[in-house]
Amino acid sequence: MSKEIDSEEVYEDTPELQQADALEDYDAVADEEQAAKQDEQDKKNMTPKQRRKKIRSGIIEAAIYVAIILICVFFVPRYVVQRTIVDGESMMDTLDDKENLLVEKVSYRFEDPKRFDVIVFYPYGREKNDYYIKRVIGLPGETIQIKGSTIYINGKELKENYGKDPIDYSGIAEEPIKLGKDEFFVLGDNREISKDSRYAVVGPVKRENIEGRAFLRIYPFNKFGSFE
Repeated sequence: MSKEIDSEEVYEDTPELQQADALEDYDAVADEEQAAKQDEQDKKNMTPKQRRKKIRSGIIEAAIYVAIILICVFFVPRYVVQRTIVDGESMMDTLDDKENLLVEKVSYRFEDPKRFDVIVFYPYGREKNDYYIKRVIGLPGETIQIKGSTIYINGKELKENYGKDPIDYSGIAEEPIKLGKDEFFVLGDNREISKDSRYAVVGPVKRENIEGRAFLRIYPFNKFGSFE
């Protein structure tokens, strides 16, 4: 009767093998010591010009590393992209409380925000730390009015389905609001609780107070991805 055996080879750890392993480790250490001695000898044999060149090369390399760190820490978050955390439920069902988003700041340097963009802005000016996340509804030069639960742009009904619930408060938009050339009208998607351009304390958002466009949800991980 035949017996199956493992197809992998089995090696016995004999004294001879142990001695061979020890010799290999010794050779490796000897090679490292020899390389270190050679490196030290090369340094001694360097001319003053070669030493200056080596030092200059090291300084340049260190400066490059420092520049990369500074760019990643200061430049990128300030001018390119930054992480933002949703605070509250005013953008439900699109965005939930405590979700983490990436906000890009490049495109708005070349073009204005578009209707239905989700933006991050400072309602009380950049000198304040408070920021809001809302959706752009009205664009510069347009006339906005909310009658009942219907939004009108220049007298025409705006067809959109971003609102979690029908609007039950028109606020200052109960009467027509003419936006200036640098103003945007914003609403939260959860319009029953959102504090947005309907409230006089917020009102139309100045272009200069818009930080960027939220475009990617990065946390929670099971909801990672873009959103509208």
